[in-house]
Amino acid sequence: MKDMLIDEFQYTVQELLFRNKSIIDSITKYQDSNARVNRAIVKAVTQCGCIRIDAKKQKMPEDGSFEEIRKAMDTHIEGSLCENCRDQIEKELGKNLYYIASICNTLDLNLYDIIIKEQDKVKMLGQFSLE
Repeated sequence: MKDMLIDEFQYTVQELLFRNKSIIDSITKYQDSNARVNRAIVKAVTQCGCIRIDAKKQKMPEDGSFEEIRKAMDTHIEGSLCENCRDQIEKELGKNLYYIASICNTLDLNLYDIIIKEQDKVKMLGQFSLE
């Protein structure tokens, strides 16, 4: 079922994309959407204040297990997104997905296959897949 949803999304993007079919257009729109996602997150901190970023050096146990290290790592985020900020970030991430699908269509790639391959790689490599 999930594969049908992703394939349907990619097909819908392909059907709707008629003005900016150039790979150059898709790449620049994708870059712009990345910046808009980042900006929406920053605005949640600086304008709304629903979340706060408290970044500092991560404290990791020196000889800890992978699970201990994972538990020790911090997101640096305090608070939670308000409804308005959540909606805005979701909207910007949706546009980001749209342009990913657009790039996939232009290069004749299947987004679902890419997700499955990445998931298989992450599962197979486990903790060694950290990038």
